[in-house]
This record gives sequence, C-alpha cells and structure tokens, in this order.
Amino acid sequence: MTISAISSGSAGPSGPSAHADPTTSPTGGPTGDPADGHGVPNADGRARAPEGILARQRRRESSARTYARNLPIVPVHAEGMTVIGADGRRYLDCLSGAGTLALGHNHPVVHEAIRGLLHSGAPLHVLDLATPEKDAFTAELLSCLPGDLATSAKLHFCGPSGADAVEAALKLTQTVTGHETLLAFTGGYHGMTAGALAVTGNVTIKERLRPVGTVVRLPYPYPYRCPFGVGATDGDCPDGARLSIQYIERLLDDPCGGVTQPAAMIVEAVQGEGGVVPAPDDWLRAIRRITAERGIPLILDEVQTGVGRTGAFWAVEHSGITPDVIVMSKAIGGGLPLAVIAYREELDGWTPGAHTGTFRGNQLAMAAGAATLRFVRSEALDLRAAEVGARMLADLRTIAAGRPCVGDVRGLGLMIGLEVVDPDAAPDALGTRPADPHLAARVRAECLARGLIVELGGRHDAVVRLLPPLTITDAEADRVLAILADALTAAASPPR
Repeated sequence: MTISAISSGSAGPSGPSAHADPTTSPTGGPTGDPADGHGVPNADGRARAPEGILARQRRRESSARTYARNLPIVPVHAEGMTVIGADGRRYLDCLSGAGTLALGHNHPVVHEAIRGLLHSGAPLHVLDLATPEKDAFTAELLSCLPGDLATSAKLHFCGPSGADAVEAALKLTQTVTGHETLLAFTGGYHGMTAGALAVTGNVTIKERLRPVGTVVRLPYPYPYRCPFGVGATDGDCPDGARLSIQYIERLLDDPCGGVTQPAAMIVEAVQGEGGVVPAPDDWLRAIRRITAERGIPLILDEVQTGVGRTGAFWAVEHSGITPDVIVMSKAIGGGLPLAVIAYREELDGWTPGAHTGTFRGNQLAMAAGAATLRFVRSEALDLRAAEVGARMLADLRTIAAGRPCVGDVRGLGLMIGLEVVDPDAAPDALGTRPADPHLAARVRAECLARGLIVELGGRHDAVVRLLPPLTITDAEADRVLAILADALTAAASPPR
C-alpha cells in the first residue's frame, strides 16, 4: 500500500487533499481574511464567525485553559493531517491531540469501527461489564504488549485519562508492596491529578498545592542540559546517564540516604512534555536492573509514546526491557477517551473496587482503539514512523546548523523537539545557551500564521514539539520542514 493510501485508509484519497497547500481554502482558492467576519457556513447556511466563538470561549471558560490561548483557531473540519478552521484556512496539524491521533483526524478505519458499533444497537455505557467490543479490544491490546506481558499481563481499565491510569498504577504498587515512597525523575510529566502531579517534575503547576505523599526525585539523563554538568559523549550511554545510574544505586543503598523502601519507580522512555528527551537504551536497561535487584516495581508511562509513536510499538521496546506496569492512554482509544494499565499477574493484589471509574467502559473508544491497533500493526506504521522521523531529524539538524537560535534537535520516531535558545546570550561551560521561551512562542506563532500547528514544551516552554500522525506523507513532512524553517527565520529576525 502506498503512503497516500495508508493516510486515507484506502487505495484512493477522499475528502480534502492531504497534499493541498494548507494556506488555501477548502475549495482550493485563496483563504478569506479572518478579520472580515465571514466564516465557513454551517449545513444550514449560517456562517461560523471564529472571532465570536473565540470571544465566547474566553468569557465562558476558565483561566486554566491552555492550547486555546496559544492557538486561536476554530477547527470545523479535519481529515488526516489537515485541519480547516472556521475562517476557511487550512493547517497541517503537528500536535495530533498531544499524540492522541495516531492515524490523524477522522481516519476511515476509525470511522468504520465507530459507525459499526453505533448501528449495531450495542450499549455504549456498561461500566466494567464484559462486552464483545471489550473482548476484542483486550485481545488486540494484549497481543501488542512487549515481552512476557503479552501472555501473562492483567489489564485494568481506568477513568479515561492518562492521569487516572497513572493514579491506578501508583495505587496498585503501593497496595501490593505496602510501601508509600515513589521514585520519579526530573523533567517527568505524568498528569494533573494529585498523585500523578506529585510524581511530575514541573514545579510551576504544583507550587501552590500541598505535596501528596513521599516522592524522591532522581536525575533523568538530558545531555543538552545535563543535571551533572558533564554533557554528553559518543556512545549508547552518555557520561551524564552513567552518573545518573551510579547516583541512583548509591542513594537507594545508602542507609542514611533518607529513602525508605519504595513502592515503585515511574519513568518515561521519552519525556514528551518535558521537552522530547529520549532516555538512552543502556540507561533504561540499567534502571530495569536496579529496580529488579531491589524488588522495586518499575512503571513505564507510555501514555504519549505508545502505539508506534517513537518508531517501535512501545517506546520501551527500543531498550528491550519489560517493565512491571505499563500505563497507556491517548492513541490506544483511536482518538476517543480510554486508559488502561497492564501489569504482571503477581501484582494483582488489590481488592474489588480498589480503583473504579464511571466511564472506564467506553465502548466506542474500545471499538476505535481495536481498529487503530490493528491498522498500525498491519501497515507497520511504527516502522514508518522510524523512517520518516529519522529523515525529519536529519533535515531539521541541517536547518538548525545555520540558525543559532536552535540549541538542540532531538527525538525518536515521530516525537521530535527543537530547543530554542537565546543566540545572543553567553554559553555556559558546556556550550549551552539559556532557553528563550519568548522566541519559542514567536516561532509557534509564525508557524500558525503559515498554516502549521505546533506546541511548546520542556524547560521554560522553549522546545518546539512535533507530533504528526503516523500516517504523515512524504509531501506533508517536506511541507512541515519548509514552514518550520521559514518560521524560525521570521521569528529570529529583528522586528521592523
């Protein structure tokens, strides 16, 4: 099957062309001026003026809203990687619902699964009762899991968010071990609920809240901004990563180190919200050895990295290790809310009702999720992500070489980040310049003005993140790179 066919789910395209210039209108003509007040008409002919919708959102919704502040668009139609706003403009979506849309928007196999369930008359809400849809989804999910989890894992359906799945994983390991202390990493992000936020590294979002439980923060390898100040060397395990391993081992074994016996360690194989920082494979293997030798359950948060995103079906597979618990959400629901944890059978020690949720039996999400998992595997989209991601990374490094405002380009598969720095600031001892969040925000705005949706992450929100769907075509990838290169030049140019 061709790349275009993978993107559309059939031998021929349907709907808006995936290769169309994102700055043209749905009919192929030039876009109208968003300021003229005329929007794309509804089915009844009434225009949807984006300014009024955005104004009402600002008035009605809380000050905690995020994406809507930085991306002032009103999507009304989407297919594949293309989003059409109410003003008629087209955009290439490199956010993909923060990695939720593995197959892009409105993929035919997802639509078919949802329509089939709706037309069947099957119940849509059944709590945690068994259904044919749930049976099919669990069979598909189990067959995808790494290592011996594929044959022996227990599954638990959570409230439909990654944060609730993290909560379930933490509660499970604390219940089974009888311990409270949790080990987490600098730069980690695991969600916004109390327990998930406690193991998250970002200080800003929790500094006004009272701490929950005992969390010991450990150094995550980050070669560009090494927590040990030694930077990186060639090889599979940079100097900073080796020091991290040594530090963790010594801390855990130190009777005066202040760390009581942990209930679990939680880690991401690639820190997404933390700035797209991949963990070295050798480091992850050492982490697995350290936890196994000390009887500490290892939790892998695959909420954003799972289902082919990093060039393997699960990011942990790059290192070849098998964790004790995997946390899953986002792409496993095919774009609909769903969250599951998979864990070793011997950890299944909690009592009935120990972790429940009204919407953990989302039948539509299970149908869409099973279809997505099957399609990603049948079309080898994880390998496709590895191939396209490697090419995009290489091209981005070429683009960055002539732009001192880009301090680092990194990623794994189709999870890519560019760290934006102040090109005029003095570098530190490692040659690293300070992050420039204001310049990064200008890059994001320039991308949007040119028809590309990206978001920021990392320290100081200075990392431009690319999370395109796994179905991205070669032409779309080229267009993304061209827009981003123009946006970097425009953002770095002095204002007139």
